[in-house]
Amino acid sequence: MSQPRLPKCVNKMSKPSNFCPGCGHSLTLKNLGFVIDDLRISSSTIFATDIGCSLLAWDYFDIDTVQSHHGRAASIAVGLKRALPKTTVISYMGDGGGYSIGLNHLVGAARRNEAITVILVNNTLYAMTGGQMAPTTYKGESTSSTPEGSFAKEDPFLGPEFLAPICHKEAFLARTSVDNPIQIKKYIKKAIQNQKNGNFSLVEVLSYCPTNWKTDAKRTINFFDYLKGFYKTGVIKGEQ
Repeated sequence: MSQPRLPKCVNKMSKPSNFCPGCGHSLTLKNLGFVIDDLRISSSTIFATDIGCSLLAWDYFDIDTVQSHHGRAASIAVGLKRALPKTTVISYMGDGGGYSIGLNHLVGAARRNEAITVILVNNTLYAMTGGQMAPTTYKGESTSSTPEGSFAKEDPFLGPEFLAPICHKEAFLARTSVDNPIQIKKYIKKAIQNQKNGNFSLVEVLSYCPTNWKTDAKRTINFFDYLKGFYKTGVIKGEQ
């Protein structure tokens, strides 16, 4: 049996995947790798990762990488881009790092139209620390900190929709999902190209997390389809 094709920029000496079975990070990163290859930017790209499950991405690419403190990946990316304006800077984080402890940094970068690309993987909870409730947890969702169901009275936090009114008119904001890898690749490519035009971009990727959802394959897919009723995919701001 032939091995699945990997992006050329993947570090062939890296360890086997440390992501849980069924996790959506692997699909997201694989398509990011294909975009880096397609645009031929591996030698001029810097990858800034956050704390959380996203930090496991740091050694899977043969590109320069920086690890930030939790919630500071966007700020690190801004500093890198300002210091090295000719580079492509990609900030990679989870929904906890981006929409909770790091939200102020994300808002600042978006409002100032910093020329960075943010890729944010949303699995509706804090996965690495045990599956606790997050800003993205939907009403009634069971997590390790809300075993009887989320007590939230409002709908889950919608990041791209929240940022859209404060972003520059040329910003690119979109949401996709791990069951649509073609769209993941398309939106990431658009985001990076928009960075090259001097603008802020964010792509949220709705992801599976069967380990913390405590779901088998069938229940994972069913739950994911239910989540997409809250998290509508598509371009939120920018050209389709």
